[in-house]
Amino acid sequence: MTDTDDIALSPSAASRVAAIAARQGKPPILRLSVEGGGCAGFQYRFGLAEDLAEDDVSVARDGVTLVVDPISLDLVRGSTVDFVESLGGAAFQVTNPNAASGCGCGTSFSV
Repeated sequence: MTDTDDIALSPSAASRVAAIAARQGKPPILRLSVEGGGCAGFQYRFGLAEDLAEDDVSVARDGVTLVVDPISLDLVRGSTVDFVESLGGAAFQVTNPNAASGCGCGTSFSV
């Protein structure tokens, strides 16, 4: 299933996923999932995926696919996945309108 209103992938994130996937010889598919834990209650998990599950929601940009399972999607609907480089380092970042609060590390949130 694809619905570009559910979640978005920025151009910089797509570029970074493409580079990582090419280096590892894997398809350019980034999986975003949400797990319990972290300092604020939930945490984002990113990883390259080999394929899509039947109930995944996906969105494509520049030849890269972002996939999210339906349970995680409820917590990240309307979000944008970006790749940000700064003096503190480089990381994938989720701009999540559903998050009531976050934490200093930027990988954990609450709803």
